[in-house]
Amino acid sequence: QVQLVESGGGLVQPGGSLRLSCAASGFTFSTAGMNWYRKAPGKERELVAAITSSGDTTNYADSVKGRFTISRDNVKNTVYLQMNSLQPEDTGVYYCNAVFRLNRRYEYWGQGTQVTVSS
Repeated sequence: QVQLVESGGGLVQPGGSLRLSCAASGFTFSTAGMNWYRKAPGKERELVAAITSSGDTTNYADSVKGRFTISRDNVKNTVYLQMNSLQPEDTGVYYCNAVFRLNRRYEYWGQGTQVTVSS
């Protein structure tokens, strides 16, 4: 059974930092591309950051470039999102997403973790 369990969300003041973690199980983590999405109130869900299965390539939404860093540990089966210089517009529910192929494309989602940036 595939599971993606996010943690690390919370309330932080503008300019602060948080590190999100997503612990994966039930599939071969090292073969999956991993992504972080967020859903802000009143907005569409957006892709925030992506990392390839090996971790050698990352991509970011323009709104978070230079502030967020995605990384992964293929021994611990965990993907991280380090978020610095947080702003109120970063508020939302952050979701971990896994995509991999066996005989077909598979995609799984975590339950989400709330990030609130407010003074």
